[in-house]
Amino acid sequence: MYVGKVVGSVVCTVKDENLKGVKLLVVQKIDNGKPKELIISADGTRQAGKGDFVYLIGSKEACLPFRELKMIPVDSSIVGFIDRINEI
Repeated sequence: MYVGKVVGSVVCTVKDENLKGVKLLVVQKIDNGKPKELIISADGTRQAGKGDFVYLIGSKEACLPFRELKMIPVDSSIVGFIDRINEI
């Protein structure tokens, strides 16, 4: 599981048949409070948008939020929102 910030969306002219109806977003991964690489992630919440802080899952588990669909070809999926972070 990792943290990121939604910075944009993806427009596809052609995509896998199983991805139809799935919103793809560009997320800037955040590691130890510092921005890292950009990744394309499927929106498992179906509500995320630009500027939202989110947490993501990766690997094979990334397709779990889309159980009603077939196995979709994604490496990461947004599964929740981060409202606030309390530093220790």
